[in-house]
Amino acid sequence: MATLHRGFSPSSFLLLLLLLLVSSSSASPVHEILTKYGFPPGLLPDAAKHYVLSPHGDFVVELGNPCYVKFTDLVYYEKTIKGKLEFGQISDLSGIQVKKLFAWLPITGIVAPPNKGNVEFQVGFLSEVFPVKMFEQIPSCRAKAGSSCRGAESLFISEVFLPFP
Repeated sequence: MATLHRGFSPSSFLLLLLLLLVSSSSASPVHEILTKYGFPPGLLPDAAKHYVLSPHGDFVVELGNPCYVKFTDLVYYEKTIKGKLEFGQISDLSGIQVKKLFAWLPITGIVAPPNKGNVEFQVGFLSEVFPVKMFEQIPSCRAKAGSSCRGAESLFISEVFLPFP
């Protein structure tokens, strides 16, 4: 029987490789709950691993650290994201901000109408609609976003343009 380096047989190596592929391609429970409620999994970054969901739909998602994701706009995810989850709708959302021109605006709600193929992001009474295919893949987080960072890196910009943390 042929063996590979360090005593692995070809069949054990193949099994190990298969397990690695399956584990790296599957979504985390946080992303699976999004799809269960009618949302694409890519609304939250790969850093979102832990969540609590109450029977009434109130949720808390914890990230390892705050981070940025570039979609069509730059999006900032705080370490803690909270809101209320119903099928096709997230309301009372806090912890996600989008950069529009020179200001960071809080995303307050997200709506994914069934069979419409789009996702609507709400910022107060304003909203913007994007195709659902933009959020099918789970995005990777970046710790920094250059000169457009939130937090300590851009304290001056935040103080001037944002009245909220």
